[in-house]
Amino acid sequence: TTDYEICGEKASLEAARKAADYIIARWEAEPDRIPGNGEITTYMAVTCSEPAMLRLYKITGDKKYLEYCTRFRKLPEWDGPIVEGRWGQIAGHAYAYMSRAMAQLDLYRMEPDKKLLIPSRNAMTFLIEKEGLSITGTCGQHECWHSTQEGAANLGETCATAYLLRFCEDLMCMNGDGRYGDLMERAIYNALFAAQSPDGRKIRYYSPFEGPREYFKEDTYCCPCNYRRILAELPQLIYYQRENGVYVNLYTPSEAECPLPDGGVVKLKQDTSYPSGDTVTISVNVDTPRTFAIGLRIPIWCTDPEIKVNGEAVELSNKSPMPIHKTWRAGDRIELRFPMAPQLIQGRAAQSGRAAVMVGPTVFTLNRAVNPGLEKEDLRLITIDPKTLTGPFPDDSVRPGGMACKVKAWRTTEWYPFSAHTWELTLTEFPDPSGEATYFHVPNPNDETLRPDKLICLKGLEP
Repeated sequence: TTDYEICGEKASLEAARKAADYIIARWEAEPDRIPGNGEITTYMAVTCSEPAMLRLYKITGDKKYLEYCTRFRKLPEWDGPIVEGRWGQIAGHAYAYMSRAMAQLDLYRMEPDKKLLIPSRNAMTFLIEKEGLSITGTCGQHECWHSTQEGAANLGETCATAYLLRFCEDLMCMNGDGRYGDLMERAIYNALFAAQSPDGRKIRYYSPFEGPREYFKEDTYCCPCNYRRILAELPQLIYYQRENGVYVNLYTPSEAECPLPDGGVVKLKQDTSYPSGDTVTISVNVDTPRTFAIGLRIPIWCTDPEIKVNGEAVELSNKSPMPIHKTWRAGDRIELRFPMAPQLIQGRAAQSGRAAVMVGPTVFTLNRAVNPGLEKEDLRLITIDPKTLTGPFPDDSVRPGGMACKVKAWRTTEWYPFSAHTWELTLTEFPDPSGEATYFHVPNPNDETLRPDKLICLKGLEP
């Protein structure tokens, strides 16, 4: 369907219809033949079938695709309880859940019913208020919901990261809340980019923040394919059309032509090294003076943002997106500054008494190879000295124009804080393929320099 919508390829649409018609015909003919043989919950076994059918319905107008979802699959009746852990019929499968919740949101836009919003609300409440979201912006242990904040082994399925991005975009488009962009940004720069090797050739099934990470041995299957799909979708997550103008959601070097409410077009161009740099310049170009709003997401981690239009400071509100409504002319410039410095973020649940290092939306990790002398050390037994945290410094080891931070530390078994530091550690960006540790023990778990994760303070996010 995407090939048809973007490229107009009718053969692709016909192939999609044939596949959908076959599924409907065979399943209705043998309703007792349960996909997955009943070993796994049905909505996991047929993940993504409902969004695909609804998309076909919107393209073709053929109601059998809508009825597959509403009558046969009973999509409106699903109340989406959150099930933690991987057990029984795997009812807690995170990305299958988000896929079905997105199908309900799609149905809600066609046939509004507030009951359809319940699973989406359940998911966001679990992620934000009940420890379901990890610091790297992903969720799920061994594909399933979990709230322990354990970070090893099978944390952060790449499919779950991809669908969390799509889910947040869907919700943001419904209610215009820029805070969903904060979730998207965190996931992209950390969990998502960590799922690919620097040369782009290998993909991870999971991206844990503790312990060694492994690449998936195959080129296909769910995670490699979903990774490539979501990477291709990233450009469409930057700019959005709004009723009163346009919205800038992500900050990255880019250009776009955005339709305006009055039928005109605005051309936007971003120049920035964000998230390494703290400045963004947006050039505005219109064919004739036009009055509309440009909404700007103010990153939740930034406490002192600055915005100027043509050199003049703009008074900031508490809104995100921050709307700038004016008559725009060719050559207008928006200058944004998001001051960023390294911060220590408090660990939660299994990470209590520990802290992670962040700069802006970027999480940092410890790579043994970058830090000689750690070859035989248990990285869980490192105590960092918060007073010694410095950076960020330019570092191209993970990506061109990347960053690194430094912090001094002791073995946890040393007589800290009185003994000499054992190491000065270099921390690299989380996508570092050899990163093994993200949270570190701190001498004082109540140290006033430790900050809560701002994403966990996003109360009131509603579909």
